[in-house]
Amino acid sequence: MMDRYTKLQLVGIYAALAVFLTFMLLPFFEMFMASLRPLEHLFRSPYQFWSDDFSLRAYSDMWVTVPLLGRYIFNSIFIASAVTAITMVFVVPAAYAYARLEFPFKNISLGIFLGVNMFTGAVLLIPLYRVLRTMGLLNTYWAMIIPGVAFLIPTGIWLLRSYLEKIPRELEEAAFVDGASRLYTLRRVVLPLAVPGLIVVGVAVFIGAYAQQFLFAITFNQTRELQPLPAGLYEFIGYQTVTWNEMMAAALVGVLPVMVIFLFLQKYLVAGLTAGAVKE
Repeated sequence: MMDRYTKLQLVGIYAALAVFLTFMLLPFFEMFMASLRPLEHLFRSPYQFWSDDFSLRAYSDMWVTVPLLGRYIFNSIFIASAVTAITMVFVVPAAYAYARLEFPFKNISLGIFLGVNMFTGAVLLIPLYRVLRTMGLLNTYWAMIIPGVAFLIPTGIWLLRSYLEKIPRELEEAAFVDGASRLYTLRRVVLPLAVPGLIVVGVAVFIGAYAQQFLFAITFNQTRELQPLPAGLYEFIGYQTVTWNEMMAAALVGVLPVMVIFLFLQKYLVAGLTAGAVKE
């Protein structure tokens, strides 16, 4: 028979699963169902979860309603990819330094990084706007890339540092005995072993960059051709009506890149997330 502690664990697991299904998967499924319905049938009373008039028309009409939709999707992928690439360039050496080296104010600076993670982009929008305006970067891709990099570097450092600390130091010490430099050891010894961790951090940064686009786009960019998808979805809102079915279809198409990344990198994500459970 199960003891009381095991029963509490099972209750917690089922409760968490119920919340996840109700507030994450169910709305996502309903969004998909809405994209298959004609606009005039979306607000039927009484509410119908299932309908017999499903069609894929919204997925073709959305390109006509918003002619720049393809450009918006490209912008979202480009901005998120650029933020991820630049962030990882800074994160890799910084995380390695925090994992292996001793230097002044190491713990204090780590605490600062942790504190920065507690602030959202909305808190610093006005100061960021003034800085970007002074630098002449408003209404450019850089106006959305640079703030994304700045906000995601602390997250990347904390995640990758924890992973690098799990790699045995003896491997690096053996390379040092053979005359390898610190940079060579990082490139040839540490990074190949840290591939699962690098992928986990890269995906986390990519998703964070994708999620931040709306806030930065509507604040720092007024050029229509440079808008990412979250801001471009506003064009489905007309003066007298909102094409909700086409908006839902466009939103689903917009999240496909993230879903594809998860599918292709799933085994690396699992390896990276579970690496901390294995003792040296």
